[in-house]
Amino acid sequence: MINVKELKEFLALMDEHELVEMELERDGMKIRLRKAGSEGTVIERIAAAPAAPMAAPAAAAPAGPVPVKLSGTEIKSPMVGTFYRAPAPEAPPFVEVGQQVTVGQTLCIIEAMKLMNEFKSEVKGKIVKIFVNNAQPIEFGQQLFLVEPN
Repeated sequence: MINVKELKEFLALMDEHELVEMELERDGMKIRLRKAGSEGTVIERIAAAPAAPMAAPAAAAPAGPVPVKLSGTEIKSPMVGTFYRAPAPEAPPFVEVGQQVTVGQTLCIIEAMKLMNEFKSEVKGKIVKIFVNNAQPIEFGQQLFLVEPN
């Protein structure tokens, strides 16, 4: 059996080595970890079936979780830096999931080379998802927000 601590270590290993998929097998149990693009990491538990005679059809593995595809306008990072959801550690975040935003409204701050850059919305709509945690390093073109235009 794989415990939560080991699972977290495997996920960190995937991030460190930029792996998209990893399969583990222990004590007859098989687990597949797969990055599903912007949806995050998908974890499937594949039950190990007993060996079947060659003439019998193989049993299908149980279906794993199906990632939900969200629709909307992706807002991506224009630069490499550090993502901040609020103007100060004790301040409330600029935006929350479910909140309506307008064009020109500040969504976050991206710190790059000791400069704090306010990042403003280019679309009007509702925040559907925030993909980045506060104070997390981000890359150019990384998805930050998903906005459902209105």
